[in-house]
Amino acid sequence: MEQPKISLDLILANLAEDAEKAQERVTKASEVLLSPLHTDLATTPYDMVWQEDRVKLKHYRTDVEKSVRTPLLVVYALINRETMLDLQPDRSVVKTFMNSGLDLYMLDWGYPTRKDRYLTIDDHVNGYIDGAVDFIRERTGTEKINLMGICMGGTFCVIYSALHPEKIRNLVTTVTPSSFDTSKGLLHVWMRAIDVDKLVDTFGNLPGDVMNMGFLLLNPARLMIDKYIGFFENMDNRAFVENFVRMEKWIFDSPDVPGETFRQFIKDFYHGNLLIQSKLMVGGKRVDLKRITMPLLNFYGQYDHLVPPEACDKLTKAVGSKDTEDICLDTGHIGIYVSSKTQREFAPKIVRWLMERDGAPAAKKKPAARLAEMMAAAKPAAKEAKGKGKAGKKPAAPRTRGGSAPADRTTGRESMEAR
Repeated sequence: MEQPKISLDLILANLAEDAEKAQERVTKASEVLLSPLHTDLATTPYDMVWQEDRVKLKHYRTDVEKSVRTPLLVVYALINRETMLDLQPDRSVVKTFMNSGLDLYMLDWGYPTRKDRYLTIDDHVNGYIDGAVDFIRERTGTEKINLMGICMGGTFCVIYSALHPEKIRNLVTTVTPSSFDTSKGLLHVWMRAIDVDKLVDTFGNLPGDVMNMGFLLLNPARLMIDKYIGFFENMDNRAFVENFVRMEKWIFDSPDVPGETFRQFIKDFYHGNLLIQSKLMVGGKRVDLKRITMPLLNFYGQYDHLVPPEACDKLTKAVGSKDTEDICLDTGHIGIYVSSKTQREFAPKIVRWLMERDGAPAAKKKPAARLAEMMAAAKPAAKEAKGKGKAGKKPAAPRTRGGSAPADRTTGRESMEAR
């Protein structure tokens, strides 16, 4: 009989060692899971300074001297919550803005109810956003403010800037879809195929849970299996567990979307692709992108599976501004806001860009110094694609074993940063 290549004693010794390590991990995991966890979202202090219906305006408190005189209003999407920008203390876009001396306002869309079913894009853009902009202008005595939009909120900001250019000094768009004539990304394929009339006529407002299930089905293996395997493998790591819970709380905090807004968004954007052609009508007026003559900074993610680069990179060519810049970051849809890498690139770049277009106030040494430190700490991994009229160079796709890029390359927690 042939002797085994590995002795039985060695196999049993390894099994005993593995069992002992597993027991230690289970014991430590139970200690972590049974102890108090710090999983609060949006912990940066702010005041609610304005409200209309369900929509509220946050103004963040700070004792840092202003580095940019013009206040910044951030508009999030109607899907999920603006708390993404302040998800955890050490990776907070809000905190970076505050520490850099920005005067920061953020719109909180709240939770639509049945009475909001008939609200349209016109109501959101010419109603709520315009009301918040006018409030900030009056409160600060500023003729124009800076406007930053995120995803669908960025699309709303593009529309607003085209309709009200006299109120916007600088426009920043991040992972913002503006051209919907692409089949990159399963979401675009689905949205062109769905019967939006049947959905809205059935549900009224589109339920957040329905949208969440749709997002999970875009990549079920990763979002419904892989990320939970990752959780079980790291249950003994307190920081991992706390970040995992924060992300889960954010993902499943999904407000409904007003029915008529959803119907119009699917038909005019995904079906008609009207915005990028300057054919969109909002509030009885044509949204002419050539009226966007203010400076425009446009961010998007190379591996964004919801809003691929092809849906974002045509905006700067369509607007009337001569001061535009595209930046394609080496990340995905949410990683752009929460990964440790982009934390060193994304927010500091916005602050610096706004400072350059704002005029330097006399008392800006402290925040400027802090910003310089942040920029010095960041490696230039962002691929700044092009200024308008200049030859751009897109970032090269990273190599992987399979020969293709992962869907969302962020912090190594891809499964947690799925959306």
